[in-house]
Amino acid sequence: MVEQGDGTTTDDAPLRSAAPVPGAPGVADDERSWARRRGDLVARELRLAGPVGVVLAVLAAAGTARWSGPSWATPALALVAAAGAVVAVVDARTHRLPDVIVLPTWLGAVLLLVVAAAVGDDGAALVRALAGGVVGFGAYAALRIAYPPGLGFGDVKLAGMLGTPLAWFGWGELVAGLVLPFLLGGAWALGLVVLRRARRDTAVPFGPFMVAGSGLAAVLGDAALRAYAGA
Repeated sequence: MVEQGDGTTTDDAPLRSAAPVPGAPGVADDERSWARRRGDLVARELRLAGPVGVVLAVLAAAGTARWSGPSWATPALALVAAAGAVVAVVDARTHRLPDVIVLPTWLGAVLLLVVAAAVGDDGAALVRALAGGVVGFGAYAALRIAYPPGLGFGDVKLAGMLGTPLAWFGWGELVAGLVLPFLLGGAWALGLVVLRRARRDTAVPFGPFMVAGSGLAAVLGDAALRAYAGA
């Protein structure tokens, strides 16, 4: 069984147009049109996620905020948690991880963590978070290159988005967040095969396991990694 879904991303090719020349006629209209199209794409993904995705996003954000407590990093964590819930549902339903949600969330989390680091005078955590996003993206990109059917490029970008806040906590959380999805996905796939609900070559969306694994890694800390290493 293929444990990872294809992770294909939203095709927003119609949005890619030449950059407007400042001062040229119609620039403001073009910018409004671009923003409107972006908004339409986000709305489409939210409709695909449906009430379940929206409710899960609200619960994930609220739960993360309560767990994190009063911290300058809390807005970034809540943002990633909410977006993760939405894309997990979309991936489960469509086998797609939409760029229009993943990439802006990644950028937003970075900007919010920059503010958190500046206010809290925690430059080391910020450097670690930035590096974590790169490491997550790079590690999954290497897996994608080594075995293209195993991971989609949407999974690669999601790894960068999730790796940034995980590394803010520590390297142990980052590594656990990158490893746990494969354990969860493997257990799920094995269960489907045993129950004869799927075959060995059945594609299973990987995004939900990435989000769940990252959540576990953040909550359990590097204890999850130590438990895995000692197993």
